[in-house]
Amino acid sequence: MIREVLRMGDPRLLAPALPVQSFATPELEALLDDMRETMVHLDGAGLAAPQIGVALRVVIFGFEANPRYPEAAAVPYTVLINPELVALSDEEELAWEGCLSVPGLRGVVPRWKRLRYRGCDQQGNAFEREVEGFHARVVQHECDHLDGILYPMRIRDLRSFGFTDVIDAAPVPND
Repeated sequence: MIREVLRMGDPRLLAPALPVQSFATPELEALLDDMRETMVHLDGAGLAAPQIGVALRVVIFGFEANPRYPEAAAVPYTVLINPELVALSDEEELAWEGCLSVPGLRGVVPRWKRLRYRGCDQQGNAFEREVEGFHARVVQHECDHLDGILYPMRIRDLRSFGFTDVIDAAPVPND
């Protein structure tokens, strides 16, 4: 079922999410099905459970091609529950980001260039990956939602924040 995505200003987006305690349940499967259907319907690169009003540490992400990020490399579809992120260096990249909870706007956000993430799949199986580039950006963006952080809170220079239709072709400013 396609779910309503909460928008910036809703206090539920600012609350830290709780760890998942039970895996492989019908409730978790239904949540993941709804999240995927919602993400795909809205051409999202990822979605966090808090964005649909469920305060659990669950994110999904992935796509083959995405019209909102036409130059981005494919990211494998991933269910990531109770995630932990570790930067593999201090090196950051600046790039434009958007968000289904902040519709119509984009901003330049610094993110770690390379990271390791670990967590569990929907069955409770632990896994980890080392990633970089857009994949690393998507994971960081979605996991921020679990801590009540929206990407505008990470923007360092508000001159690089605006309406998508106005700034769509703008270059990334230098930090």
